[in-house]
Amino acid sequence: MKILHLYHDIMNLYGEYANVLAMQRILSNSGFECTIDRLSIGDNADLSAYDFIYIGSGTERNQRVVLKDIKKYADDLKKLIDGGRVILMTGNSFEMLGKTVTDAEQNSFNGLGIFEFTTMEQNKSRVTADAVFSADFLDKPLVGFVNKCSEISDVENPLFEVKMGLGNKSGDKHEGVRKNNFFGTHLTGPVLIKNPYFLEYMAGLVAKDSKAINTENLSYERAGYEVTLSELEKRMNENK
Repeated sequence: MKILHLYHDIMNLYGEYANVLAMQRILSNSGFECTIDRLSIGDNADLSAYDFIYIGSGTERNQRVVLKDIKKYADDLKKLIDGGRVILMTGNSFEMLGKTVTDAEQNSFNGLGIFEFTTMEQNKSRVTADAVFSADFLDKPLVGFVNKCSEISDVENPLFEVKMGLGNKSGDKHEGVRKNNFFGTHLTGPVLIKNPYFLEYMAGLVAKDSKAINTENLSYERAGYEVTLSELEKRMNENK
């Protein structure tokens, strides 16, 4: 199994590199040989050579830098997404796959156009919130944290339903985007550390066999997840 951590050095907020380590560990514990390549600006990766591709969150400035470079992968990414390759993008990285990103000064930057959504950054409204999301492919809700300054419109296939926290835009009860085995979300934590059941699900997709995934070594992560979920559900009930 080959994992690619793309733009590892510039899209690296919130300790999200741990998502890559979590995927490597669960695949290795399941008997798969697993290597990680870390590539960045100026490198030329053969994306088709990887079983799992990850890009994390960066500052708005770094996102612009990466946006110039990632356009060379636009056709390859579209083919991989259409073909079902497993790709996770967290924080503002997945915003680059939409039609445009408009900053707080109303400067508009063309995205890759793989998706039809548009992103608008807000001038004075960076928002943060703990989050509880649900997904139609998981029995357990997801937990984590959202820190963003963007509003995303016209997402055709959202990833999560918002039970607590922030959606793609104000008043939106849906968050992120999904197509086939592409997952884009602002949920951090890191998301695969905070949510072992999501990790198991994604590892099953990478291995192309959910039954091949060994989940016996995730007891610590599951315990931490249960504590977090319990505390957030208390807050949800208090606010009803």
